[in-house]
Amino acid sequence: MQQRSVLTVLFDGVQSLDVSGPMEVFAGASQLPGATYELRTASLDGAPVRSSSGLTLVPDSALADAPRPHTLLVPGGPGTREPDPALTDWLRERAPLADRLVSVCTGALLLAEAGLLDGHRVTTHWAVCGHLARTYPAVEVDPDPIYVRDGRLFTSAGVTAGIDLALALVEEDHGREAALTVARHLVVFLRRPGNQAQFSAQLTAQTARREPLREVQHWITEHPGGDLSVDALAARAGLSPRHFARAFQVETGMTPGRYVDRVRLEQARRLLEDTADGVARISRSSGYGTPEAMRRAFVKALGTAPAEYRRRFRPAPPAL
Repeated sequence: MQQRSVLTVLFDGVQSLDVSGPMEVFAGASQLPGATYELRTASLDGAPVRSSSGLTLVPDSALADAPRPHTLLVPGGPGTREPDPALTDWLRERAPLADRLVSVCTGALLLAEAGLLDGHRVTTHWAVCGHLARTYPAVEVDPDPIYVRDGRLFTSAGVTAGIDLALALVEEDHGREAALTVARHLVVFLRRPGNQAQFSAQLTAQTARREPLREVQHWITEHPGGDLSVDALAARAGLSPRHFARAFQVETGMTPGRYVDRVRLEQARRLLEDTADGVARISRSSGYGTPEAMRRAFVKALGTAPAEYRRRFRPAPPAL
């Protein structure tokens, strides 16, 4: 049985869920036959830290006394905004020795400050993606995925995405069934691929100020299989096509076509995950018309075909 050690870095202002979420995943996996993780936490001086929610977290040791881990996990939280230089120095020196380097949420800022993300593709919480890209131009920041792997480096988006990433690491270490078992016990789905967007189309786009445009947004969401051409949507809003297209983009930050594409992709994904409907039926009800059109959309947006997406991300039926 191979045991993998996981060391989680603690500091004042850490987001407690960034710590507890992944640790619960690894602890759950350790209850399964053949899957064992040794979990440790450490702060700079070994003293307790206060999380951003006010919880006090007691580490196992000081960072200087912690043995070299297989996986080094750096959580996020408000404490990453002005990091202790001593913590940055420790990461710069010791993080390269870990077999696997993981950041959750804004933990990526600590790794970037230590120079550990230069030349790598990463993600982080959507609210700080712009700051990360501007402050560390040598880092390739992708604001959309919930987690990204670049070699031995793994970075995740905000908070609960750390659980998705930890489940993906368990799957890599011990197989899909182990990860599914842990996900069921935690009452979460093992269903979100790393390149799934951090937000749905409705959350990514702003809500239009004017009532006719808001109604069009709701109509698109409720009728993805309908006629969602600019002409049809403009008529519904009572505007000329040109005026509608311009106003929609100004008020939502997204073109009508882009918004429709995202809504249809989300609809198709949900049906693949939650129903047994065939691909042909899903392609029609999601507005693609044909399975081939839906396949092209999936490959472009998610890098995988619908059938493969369903195989990987539809929850297995519960055992009788």
